[in-house]
Amino acid sequence: MKELQHHFNSISPLEERTWKIVANFFTEYSLKKGEYFIKEGEVSKKCGFLKQGVIRAFYRNKEGVEYNKHFFTTNNLVGGYSSMVTEQPNKINQQALTDCQLLICDYKKITDLLDKHQDLERLLRKIAEHYFVDKEKREVEIVLLEAKKRYAIFQKEYPQLEQLIPQYHIASYLGISPTQLSRIRKQNSKESFSLPM
Repeated sequence: MKELQHHFNSISPLEERTWKIVANFFTEYSLKKGEYFIKEGEVSKKCGFLKQGVIRAFYRNKEGVEYNKHFFTTNNLVGGYSSMVTEQPNKINQQALTDCQLLICDYKKITDLLDKHQDLERLLRKIAEHYFVDKEKREVEIVLLEAKKRYAIFQKEYPQLEQLIPQYHIASYLGISPTQLSRIRKQNSKESFSLPM
């Protein structure tokens, strides 16, 4: 639970009395590799804090082709935020790519406290702002940056992920084919090998 408190406080500090109330709402939860935290078509009610593991957020088109939108790694919040706020069905899925340990709670229990706890309201606003900025950044990268540059950004933002998940998930996230990703990786390997010592 200390990790969650630290995560919240790093975004926007909570008073100790607020934290004690919020902490009571969270319970331990496990996901096996391949299991879903949220599914498209369902209304989300739970949010979670990922203590350990990797979860991907993705959507499927009408032909059943999957597109990875985001990866959640240790010490990140997960859940169908848009669905929880609007009470409409999810348009995305969140699936465990490894075995995962989480802390989860009912989102409504949190929002019911907002009128009495301004520090909590500030925290949720900051989280929403973060997701908005992150979403915009990702959309700009996909449209304006070449695949090689997008891959470099991915490596910087998720330094350990390549050892944990299949390459085709990374290719999907970058908006390229696994073959294109393989070419970029080979090119990068040749360039680093040819650099003077």
